Amino acid sequence: MSEAPKKSSSKKVAVKKVNAASVSVNDKSVWVHSLLTDFDVSLFVSGKHFRLYEKMGSRLISVEGTEGTYFAIWAPNAQSVSVIGDFNFWDADAHHLYKRWDASGIWEGFIPNFAKGSIYKYAVTGFDGVLRQKGDPFAIRWEHPPRTASMVWDLDYKWSDQAWMKKRPKVNALNQPMSVYELHLGSWQRDPSEPKRVLTYREIATSLVPYILEMGFTHVELMPIMEYPYFPSWGYQITGYFAASSRHGTAQELMHLIDELHKNNIGVILDWVPSHFPGDMHGLYHFDGTHLYEHADMRKGFHPDWKSYIFNYDRNEVRSFLISNALYWLDKFHIDGLRVDAVASMLYFNFSRKEGDAATNEHGGSENLGAIKFLQDMNEAVYGNYEGVHTIAEESSTYEGVTRPVYAGGLGFGMKWMMGWMNDTLKYFKNDPLGRKYHHHQLTFSITYAFSENFMLPFSHDEVVHGKSSMIYKMPGDEWQKFANLRSLYAYMFTQPGTKLLFMGNEFAQTHEWDFKSSLDWHLLTYAPHLGMQKTVKAINKLYRSEPALYEHSFSYEGFEWINADDADHSIFIYLRKSTKAKDTLIVILNLTPVYRENYRIGLPFKAKWEEIFNTDAAEFYGSGKSNPGVLLPEDENCCGREYSTVLDVPPLAAIVLKQVK
Repeated sequence: MSEAPKKSSSKKVAVKKVNAASVSVNDKSVWVHSLLTDFDVSLFVSGKHFRLYEKMGSRLISVEGTEGTYFAIWAPNAQSVSVIGDFNFWDADAHHLYKRWDASGIWEGFIPNFAKGSIYKYAVTGFDGVLRQKGDPFAIRWEHPPRTASMVWDLDYKWSDQAWMKKRPKVNALNQPMSVYELHLGSWQRDPSEPKRVLTYREIATSLVPYILEMGFTHVELMPIMEYPYFPSWGYQITGYFAASSRHGTAQELMHLIDELHKNNIGVILDWVPSHFPGDMHGLYHFDGTHLYEHADMRKGFHPDWKSYIFNYDRNEVRSFLISNALYWLDKFHIDGLRVDAVASMLYFNFSRKEGDAATNEHGGSENLGAIKFLQDMNEAVYGNYEGVHTIAEESSTYEGVTRPVYAGGLGFGMKWMMGWMNDTLKYFKNDPLGRKYHHHQLTFSITYAFSENFMLPFSHDEVVHGKSSMIYKMPGDEWQKFANLRSLYAYMFTQPGTKLLFMGNEFAQTHEWDFKSSLDWHLLTYAPHLGMQKTVKAINKLYRSEPALYEHSFSYEGFEWINADDADHSIFIYLRKSTKAKDTLIVILNLTPVYRENYRIGLPFKAKWEEIFNTDAAEFYGSGKSNPGVLLPEDENCCGREYSTVLDVPPLAAIVLKQVK
């Protein structure tokens, strides 16, 4: 329903001052009414109102026994604001809102008999005299794209996840396993009989919940599900920050999906994008004829890579808007974590800009001090109000203290994606095994900084698009070697310190790059190599969740120790994973060449009998079936600086895990 900007043809409207107290008089079909107290306004303009969704936008209420909708919108530089829609034939002169008497810049009013399901926009005559039709930044529902009007809705839902919410602080703690399955709702599965149709939240729930249970992931991460107009943006160009995308249904249907996941002890993380927004005319851009949400200095307010606009984090009202949005999803949708997109682009003015094109802060530095303050405030608000949730930064720079508490000078995130580990690991595995000995320490290097932050190890959607190839085709060798390499890669990932994230399709070696326009290639599971890969990931998740040594000290040196990090000639890596109990200690051995190493001697952490509990070369995984049955006995022979050692066979291109015999 959006139109191109045009000069307003409406007559000049007298701005009526509205007291914060509730007053109700019928005036041209809009009643003077306010839900905002002076305290609300004070918090809002100081950047400290984190529950704006309870007061702003469109809210179904009753005034003096009359049902209708209250509207409140921030447009401080507008000349006039009115509500338009089918109900008044999109007449910008019919239903004017009233500007508050204070300096908040909020326009508000109550329209009687404006019912749930009604569509609307704001007709905003801006500071520049241009009339723009704007969607509601606080709307909790929008029309199905490409239509762009907002819709009056509610969030009524009866939750059934009380058991999950009660135990969430314990099961979601940093010393518990976190294996995340990242997915895009529009392309995980499609309707087989109508492949162009995306599934609804309810339809997804019926197949996603049992699949996650079967595979053993602890969490799902949903790529952005907030309303966005352009499907190829994958959800990263948001216009409706408070609305579940209508492509998949209503807010209540999304709640149902989350509820079903929670009832099956599966956590839900949302991909959240406070870093930028698109310039669509119905969205936040130039909202009141000025740079309201975006920074007016385009060196700070425009992103050259994504051709989108950057929030003005120096503005208190913008911080209130964004932090309210973060808490909204935790509060109303019971979300268990927020993965914050593109944090590095927020932290630095010179991110992806040529020298000389970037702004500086008041001290002459490149850090965006407003963004830093916003992230700190956001994290304090999240962790201060909700138990058992996490914020996770997608942050690729060397900024120190991303996961350090705010009181200690950090940004306050719970976790950070370990992009250096991901890049080094993929570079190593792309090498032909014959030459890997020359790149041996690409795999060992990450341990030198692995505990400087609380890291999550990601193989995300970004690694299987834009010509980077699918995970399986990053691997060298013939078909058998490609699959063996990938099985070893996942075993390496899950036995390293840190939490884990795997993008959909990676678990069964999707052969094509991810295509947001179609379903994953589920038919590949009819082929033994792909089925074997899926079984491998399922077994790895089971191992990860059942062995405390793999998760109790995910972010501490206490949980990791090298036995042999220097056997480059054989491309073999041996390390320990440890918990608080010695009996839980695991020995991980990686052989990243296709050579079968027989009678290979390894050092032992202490004198004990050991047995093989996991092997990526198992026949059920499409491996060669070489293993170490029985008990491995300790010998009084020094190896790798260890007093005791044992001899075993190491399968080709494989990872094996040993544990002390009970």
